[in-house]
Amino acid sequence: MMLALIMIIFSLLTNGINLNSRNISNIFIQNSYILLLAVGMILVIIIGAIDLSAGCVLAFIGAISAMLYNSGAGIVMTVLLSMLIGAGIGMFQGFWIAYLKIPAFIVTLAGQLLFRGLTYIITNVTPIALKDDGFKQLASGTANIDRLTIGGVRYTSLLIALVVFIGYIIVEIISRRKKIRYNFDVLPPMLMIGKFLMMGFFIFLLAWKFATYRGIPNVVIVLGITIGLFTFITKNTIIGRYIYAVGGNARSAKLSGINSEMVTFIVFIIMGAMCGLAGVIFTGYMNTALPQAGVNFELDAIASCFIGGASTSGGIGTVMGAIIGGLVMAAINNGMSLMNIAAQWQYVVKATVLLLAVLYDIYTRRKAGLG
Repeated sequence: MMLALIMIIFSLLTNGINLNSRNISNIFIQNSYILLLAVGMILVIIIGAIDLSAGCVLAFIGAISAMLYNSGAGIVMTVLLSMLIGAGIGMFQGFWIAYLKIPAFIVTLAGQLLFRGLTYIITNVTPIALKDDGFKQLASGTANIDRLTIGGVRYTSLLIALVVFIGYIIVEIISRRKKIRYNFDVLPPMLMIGKFLMMGFFIFLLAWKFATYRGIPNVVIVLGITIGLFTFITKNTIIGRYIYAVGGNARSAKLSGINSEMVTFIVFIIMGAMCGLAGVIFTGYMNTALPQAGVNFELDAIASCFIGGASTSGGIGTVMGAIIGGLVMAAINNGMSLMNIAAQWQYVVKATVLLLAVLYDIYTRRKAGLG
């Protein structure tokens, strides 16, 4: 609702420019790497930790990915190796946090300095140009799947939206049945139908915007797969339940037989892998690996999580909430840019939104008697 309200407000202020098909596509393309970081960051925040090194790790792996690609590795191999390197960095930081019991704030702050320095060393503080547009196509190109184009409208995008919507309904119905089986509270049938209709409206509206511009951007497909995977993991797997349990109360989780150290370790591995993927996407978007890349990216990802409903004390948050929070930030940036508002005022507005989101979290927790 907050995202829709912001889009409507800026639509009135920009005469609808922010809602045209090209601008909607650009919002996703220009903020895809922040959204990918937010997917990993939400898991870190749920377990009650933080990662201040994400932006610098992104820059470091982005530089390495450019070197790998220029040396002859294909785009698929480059992405996989970049994610593996990111996972290795996550293992390194996760070990200090989970097993040596050093606070995540300190470890990742050190990681921020370490990987910024390493980025400068391996690049010699010089941008690394890419040998061709392979990276650029991944980050800014559109999927070559539009076989049904009539009158400039790519109906393949709408068919994909239909498949996604049907899949969403099936997953929600299965989840609802499981909750009923275990006597959990569920939405009344009419509210459930209303939820389906609202989600269907947004899915098809977004698909129509893509269909009437250049088709579905490649990064949207990457985002969709990533969001779907981690939504499934957090909602339907044992490790997902363990992540929430550790974030809710690490001591109780430990007494219940959960290996909280291993859960923390795994979460930081996932965060590292997401930094690797985001590093490739950002390098492709810029079409070069920049030594100074990633400045404050981790702060944008953290803000996305809190605006999307994550709790400052851990244990609460969803992948989709983090994505919506990231889109809220993106919509605010985009709308203010279209209105030619100075960058310094954009920082002020973003800071205000973040503070209000955290204030709302604290208020609701106190009201519920949780803090």
